[in-house]
Order: sequence, then structure tokens, then C-alpha cells
Amino acid sequence: MSAASVPLAANPRELPGPLVGLCAILVALGAVAFAVGLSRDPASAWRAWHVNYLFFQGVSFGGIVLGAALVIVGARWAGPVRHVGEAFGAWVPISFVVFLVDAWFGREYLYTNWIHGAHGKGHWLSFGRVFWSDAAILALGVLLVLAYLRTSFRPTLAGAAQRATRAKGLFQSWTAGWRGDDAERASAERTIKRLAPLLCLFYAFPMSIVAFDQVMSLTPSWYSNIFGWYFLWGGFLSGVAATSLACVLLRATSPGWEVEVTGDRMHDLGKMIFAFSIFWMYLFFAQYLVTWYGNLPEETQFFRMRLGANFLQDVWYVTRKGFDQPYVKLSLTAWLGCWVTPFWVLLGEQPKRTPPILGGVAAAVLAGFWLERNALVWPSLVPADGFAWLGFVQLGIAAGFLGAFVLVFLTFSRIFPTLPLPRRS
Repeated sequence: MSAASVPLAANPRELPGPLVGLCAILVALGAVAFAVGLSRDPASAWRAWHVNYLFFQGVSFGGIVLGAALVIVGARWAGPVRHVGEAFGAWVPISFVVFLVDAWFGREYLYTNWIHGAHGKGHWLSFGRVFWSDAAILALGVLLVLAYLRTSFRPTLAGAAQRATRAKGLFQSWTAGWRGDDAERASAERTIKRLAPLLCLFYAFPMSIVAFDQVMSLTPSWYSNIFGWYFLWGGFLSGVAATSLACVLLRATSPGWEVEVTGDRMHDLGKMIFAFSIFWMYLFFAQYLVTWYGNLPEETQFFRMRLGANFLQDVWYVTRKGFDQPYVKLSLTAWLGCWVTPFWVLLGEQPKRTPPILGGVAAAVLAGFWLERNALVWPSLVPADGFAWLGFVQLGIAAGFLGAFVLVFLTFSRIFPTLPLPRRS
């Protein structure tokens, strides 16, 4: 029997102690940094919280939407790689709680440009409308994600409740009414083919409203009709990069994965990073180009705050002075990670098949999008200080989010688990 035809089955495993310890240290560091920020500079603390909420929500939704897209197109090449992306969806319910804390307690520091009245947009940009509509959208997202995850992984959980040493109640809940392996696989396949398109449509449209409210509204006098899609595509690409990085790391550290994360599968993941980074840049350029030739102050302000005057002039050359404006270096560094690195490094076939190169590019993309999320938020709120995003509080909060995110992924993939391997492993 070929590896592709071997039925997948969950293999409950213990959490890796050293990595869990590192995650706990990062979470503790984040808690300390946030507490220090609240006592000394609450504005910076809440804005850093907001940036990391946006980034890790994007990675989690991006990963599970990648899994849904593979279901829709009937991708047979992915194998257990699909489950790696889907496992990042475990953060989505936690992200909902993070949003509630973020929007409710940090509103005076996040929505400061419109919460007390915003350029004739008071009916739309009111705190009540923004908070409750976004909360409703994200709550619906949680329900969709949980339904998708249960459908995707239920067929792999036969007997898991008996084998597991932890989370027996959750296993029993997700396997209640078991009808046999073949019947469960057939039922899951039918159901997930209905859920996958719904999840992708939800991500494309209702989540665009969240992007408008939580990012674009921070500069209430600027707007772009395709900003939501630009922002969400960045989250999707982040999910693809996180899936690729996780697969490379699993291949190197987890027995059984070296035969699952093959050269062909890495090649396909590399092609997605390469192609999707080009499309992300296209969406950026589509907004930038019409703004440049329109040259209207209410439109150019967004790019001027982030890229400086060099990108808004009508001559081909650039000046050194243009690079000295507050957030130019941050924005260009983000570009380097989000587009320049994956485009040039992954042009050939061999780099995509080489684990250190693919993993390194995926890490660069993730770092680039974390910087890009900072570049979307901070210039709108602190336009004159190009280093407002950088400091102990800001980096400490980011470390705390990273530790919590990895810990949730590990817990979901090891104890639940959602990274099933063939029975032979």
C-alpha cells in the first residue's frame, strides 16, 4: 500500500518539554512587558497588542483557509501537510477573546482618530457599531472554524479516546456516535466539501469589514476599496509561510515526517509562497498606482506616512532625504521579507526543494508580515516617530504572543492531536 493511500490516524504524543518551557518563558516575558507598558505607556502597550492580534489572527485564519482551499481544488498532493495548516486554526477562538480585550479596553488608544467624531463618518465609525459588528463576525468565524476542524479531524480519531492520557472528554465528544471508519471518512468528505467554500467566502467578505474597521479606519480620512483584500491576502500568505516553516521543522525533528514532507511537497509549498507573494505585491501596487497618478492629498497621505515623498514624486530618481522620513525604513524592510526575498530566492526549482532555504524564506515572509502589520498601524497613530513600534514593551508583547501561539499549536497537534500521520508511523 502506498503512503498516499494509508488511512490517517491520530497518534497522541506528549508535548516536547524544552519547547513548551521556552514558550512559557516567552508568555511570561510578554505578560511582564504588557504590565510594564500599562503602567508607563499604555498607548504603546495597547497598540503593540493590536498589531500582534492582527498578525497572529492572520496566520491562524490563513492556515485553515489554505486547508479549505486544498479541499476545494481537490489537491491530492498535500497529504498530512493540509492538516498542518488547519492546525493553526486552533488559535482562532483565542484570537476572538484577544479581540474583545483589545477593542474594549484599548479603544481610547486605538480608535483615537475617530472615536470622538470622525470626518462625517460618525454613523459608520462609532465604537458601538465597530465593536459589536466585528465581534459578531469573528464569533461566526469561530463557529465555522470549529465545525471545519471537527469535520476534518474526526475520521482520524478512531480509538483516540482509549489511547489518550489527556483530553479524553474532548476525544469522546468529537467521536460521539461513531459509525465505523469507512462511514466516518465518507461523511466527513461530503461535509467538508460544503464547509470549505463557506469558510473561504467568510474570509474574503465579512473579514474584509474587520480589516476596514481595525486597520483602515485608524486613518479615517483615507480609504481604499481593495484594502480588505490586500490585508487578508497578507494573512493568507502568512498562513502558507507558517505551514511551510512548520513542515520543514517537523521534517527535521519529528520521526515519520521525513517521509511525508517530500521534495515534491516542499516544491509545491515553495511555488505557493512564490506565486502568492507576487499577487500580494500586485494588490499593493494596484492601490499605489491609482493613488500616485490621482495625487489627491486625502489618498496620498497613507503612502506618504509609510513610504515618504520618494514614492509620490513625478521623477524617476530618489533622494537620500526621502529615506530619512519616519517609517520608510520599516516599510521597505517589510517589503524585503514579504516580496523581494521569496521572489528572488524561490525563482528556481532547487531552492524550493531544499529544506533550509524553503524554511528560511518562510521565516523571512513571516517576519516581513509582522513588520508590515506594524507599518499599517503605527504611522496612523504616531506619525512623527518612526521608532514608536520598537521597544522593550512592544517586542516583549510580540514575544508573549509568539509563545502563546506556538503553545496552542503544539497542544492542538500533540495532545488533541491534529497532525495525524499514517498508522505505520
